[in-house]
Amino acid sequence: MSIHPTAFLEPGAKLGKDVAIGPFCTVGANVHIGAGTRLVSHVVVTGHTTLGKNNIIYPFASLGHPSPDRKYKGENATLTIGDSNDIREGVTMHIGTGADKGTTRVGSHNLFMAGSHVAHDCIVGSHVILANYAQLAGHVEIADNVIIGGLSGIHQNVRVGTHAIIGGHTAVDHDVPPFASVSGRRATLKGLNLVGLRRRGFDKSLIRELDTAYDFLFDESPENEDMPLTERAEKLKRRSKIAEVKALATFVLTTHRGVTAYEDDE
Repeated sequence: MSIHPTAFLEPGAKLGKDVAIGPFCTVGANVHIGAGTRLVSHVVVTGHTTLGKNNIIYPFASLGHPSPDRKYKGENATLTIGDSNDIREGVTMHIGTGADKGTTRVGSHNLFMAGSHVAHDCIVGSHVILANYAQLAGHVEIADNVIIGGLSGIHQNVRVGTHAIIGGHTAVDHDVPPFASVSGRRATLKGLNLVGLRRRGFDKSLIRELDTAYDFLFDESPENEDMPLTERAEKLKRRSKIAEVKALATFVLTTHRGVTAYEDDE
């Protein structure tokens, strides 16, 4: 274990094996830091915050402070972060609130670039990238393998499905379906995240099946223009034997904010 003499640890903080606390860091009394995690310098970790193993936290990141949400009344909410995350300069992550699950949860192997923000009660999966100054409002759910472009903002209670990509400078106020490519001043659907799916080794036949499913769900073709989206999703879920297609249909059927659509459909 390595603790710089200028760092301040409150009594009660728990540190695992080989943790490194750099210059001018502050670690609160209710913080647990897992083995191999490194706080580079000028990092604040406070509140009921748990960091897993082998994370690296860069200068001026702030983890575990209370939410600015006016509904927060000082309850003992938590922030839980998994393993091997790369949390860059100026990143902020808040604890949860009693108005929701009481916790903010972040998975493993994520990259949070400079200035990105994870608000209260968010759930972030694993292998996620938030580019510079990407912002998650409260109660947002981000599935595994999602990329969010720089200066993009995700509205409260929005869900982003697995393997989706959101372009930079995009305001997202509807759910983003799995495997989607979304961008624009107000988020619009561009189709499948073909580049991402190919890079992650998706089979060509599976990509074709997903492309066909997207056409059926979201294109206003003459054969389905009078069929509501939920009816299309139910039909797709019944007839498909492919897990990814069923997951796509289920996502659409369980949306509460509506699903991001092609521009012509809005």
